[in-house]
Amino acid sequence: MDSIIRVIPLNYYIFLSAAIFCIGVLGVLLRRNAIIIFMSVELMLNSVNLLLSAFSAYRSDPSGQVFVFFIMAVAAAEVAVGLAIIVMIYRNTNSVDVNLLDKLRG
Repeated sequence: MDSIIRVIPLNYYIFLSAAIFCIGVLGVLLRRNAIIIFMSVELMLNSVNLLLSAFSAYRSDPSGQVFVFFIMAVAAAEVAVGLAIIVMIYRNTNSVDVNLLDKLRG
């Protein structure tokens, strides 16, 4: 695996990760659906995971891959809490549109 990653230049991983991260940022900023926003945040986390594992493989240092596992654990907890929040929003408003969330204030 280590030799396969070193065949592809590191710049390609950086550009791919930057493109995926920008798509995630645009999804968070431009979309109104809470599920799409949630998926965009996951996309941003995955782009960081890609960079960490690529740098880790290029330097032959497994500490970056350990951070990937921690980020995946945080993302799994985020999925559980985030989906519970989205379900509660849908139960209260019958929509997952984030513009309707100001109705929940009080």
